[in-house]
Amino acid sequence: MKKGLLITIAIIVILGIIIYSFFGGKYNNMVSMDEQVATQWANVETQYQRRADLIPNLVNTVKGFANQEKEVFTQVVEARSKATSIQIDPSKLDAAAMQKFQNAQSQLSGALSRLLVTVERYPELKSNQNFLELQAQLEGTENRIAVERRRYNEAAQSYNTYIRQFPNNLLSGMYGFERRPLFEAQQGADKAPQVSF
Repeated sequence: MKKGLLITIAIIVILGIIIYSFFGGKYNNMVSMDEQVATQWANVETQYQRRADLIPNLVNTVKGFANQEKEVFTQVVEARSKATSIQIDPSKLDAAAMQKFQNAQSQLSGALSRLLVTVERYPELKSNQNFLELQAQLEGTENRIAVERRRYNEAAQSYNTYIRQFPNNLLSGMYGFERRPLFEAQQGADKAPQVSF
């Protein structure tokens, strides 16, 4: 009787350890991947903030040369204000929040493009060292944004794949882990811009 009881207890303990390892391991992996996505989102926001921080200096440099372009300056400042006002909590990152964020950033990108087109009218500005440095920093920041967005998409894709695979999909629903949205190309990005001289 003692030997049978010990074997039963041992089997129960072993099964308990296996079940705990399975559920605990899956949960811990989901938490780890969720944190990677949140960290990568913070990196994306950091690069967008860097761009927003460069804009006032760029606008002020251009203002010194092109005072009559007030409408463009106003558009850039308003777009920057709107873009920096949208803060998304990584734990509440869904498709609607991502779309709102992307729309604000797109408006800012469009305003910056109009500002840089304005610069073409002022040859002395294009040769100004401060402007050239700011423009180079802005171009570098745009590249950093693209890299961080790609890294975010990679982290979100890994996370989304993991939580949707069986049996993880059963556990992710039970634990409340939800799919994360990806950055997508802006509408019309598939068409090459037309340049005319």
